[in-house]
Amino acid sequence: MAAAGRLGTATVALLAVAAALLGLLSEGSAAATKKAFVKKTVAAHDIVIFSKSYCPYCRRAKSVFKELDKVPYVVELDQREDGPDIQDALSKIVGRRTVPQVFIHGKHIGGSDDTVEAYESGRLAELLGINSKDDL
Repeated sequence: MAAAGRLGTATVALLAVAAALLGLLSEGSAAATKKAFVKKTVAAHDIVIFSKSYCPYCRRAKSVFKELDKVPYVVELDQREDGPDIQDALSKIVGRRTVPQVFIHGKHIGGSDDTVEAYESGRLAELLGINSKDDL
């Protein structure tokens, strides 16, 4: 009877360890899934902005593309249940946790200041295949 009790305790302990490991694996798997979402989204669209709808810096970055008569694919992180997880994955990819994060043809441009600077220098138009601001 005592051996059966010990076996039951050992089994419960083993199951607890297995459950903990599975939890860690699924957490890592969720992070990998969000990282894959970011990469897939960036690859699928010419212009991608990871944004938050209330953020003035995000609005500024989005307005640059409106000036250029270009429509970016925008992921509003604050309007998604998985937004914080996507933001975590994004920070692992680009090394920044802030928004906006802008991508052109799969290339990371940066945040709001970087996007405005690229616009003002003509680099953004060049990346988008627009000859000059006069062509608009």
